Amino acid sequence: MIDIKKIKNEIEKLPESDFSELRRWIAEKDWEKWDKKIEKDSKANKLDFLIDEAKEEKKNGNLNDL
Repeated sequence: MIDIKKIKNEIEKLPESDFSELRRWIAEKDWEKWDKKIEKDSKANKLDFLIDEAKEEKKNGNLNDL
């Protein structure tokens, strides 16, 4: 198993350009995981409450058309 402390130590040693590249890569991976989670939740109808809330807000005049 990889030791997270060793990884952190190696990251601290990176030159700025490599650190920036790693940061972008991690952010991209994080967004990919988020997108997959949202897609999974959407297919499982776990986000339907958001649609219901938006419809209620529109009915009450609190939401404008795009």
